[in-house]
Amino acid sequence: MAILYIIGTPIGNLGDISFRAVETLKSVDLVACEDTRRTLKLLNHLEIRVKMLSCRSQNEAFAAEKVIEALNQGQTVAYASDAGTPGLSDPGAVLVNAAVMAGHEVIPVPGASAFAALLSVAGSRDKTVVFEGFLSPKPGRRKSRLRELMAMDAGCIIYESPFRILKLLGDIVEIDSNRYLCIGREMTKVHEEYLRGTAAEIFGVLAAKKEQIGEFSVFISGNKFN
Repeated sequence: MAILYIIGTPIGNLGDISFRAVETLKSVDLVACEDTRRTLKLLNHLEIRVKMLSCRSQNEAFAAEKVIEALNQGQTVAYASDAGTPGLSDPGAVLVNAAVMAGHEVIPVPGASAFAALLSVAGSRDKTVVFEGFLSPKPGRRKSRLRELMAMDAGCIIYESPFRILKLLGDIVEIDSNRYLCIGREMTKVHEEYLRGTAAEIFGVLAAKKEQIGEFSVFISGNKFN
């Protein structure tokens, strides 16, 4: 039985990678990754030389077969998505299930995630927080799902691109303009920014900017947030 390690990598600042993740990447025979170019930059930064295999959402089933072949040969494999923890709005589930079904051990090496990072600074008092990831880009579906999420007695975290963040915020304002939000932009990177306030307040701040830059993570409080 061989081991597949699921590696949490930095969401921006390379200094956030754990010592254990570094030691694991140094020790494995193969690194499967969402984007070999992105992971190569990380490996070069860490001065690690190791064979890589592309394993992205478009080829995950095929790549999983290649990983299983390596595991069956007794090789140790690590999987890393572009940034953060695999499986959280990133590929990884197909590979994990294939390795388990093949009788191999799958071990997490915990690391950063935008979800956990934003929640830690949101000041949430919600006992339950739902991770939704990216909503549908279709306006009707997006708004319908937002209504469902905001009707729950729970907070939720959504990811959004700079191209649709104002549309998302506009929908939230329409549903409940006084709902508390905490938004993280470019978290852990040079231009990271955090906005806290009501949906209407934050929408006004971002709408006043000429353009939106960077990826956004949005925390929406539950109904009982004070």
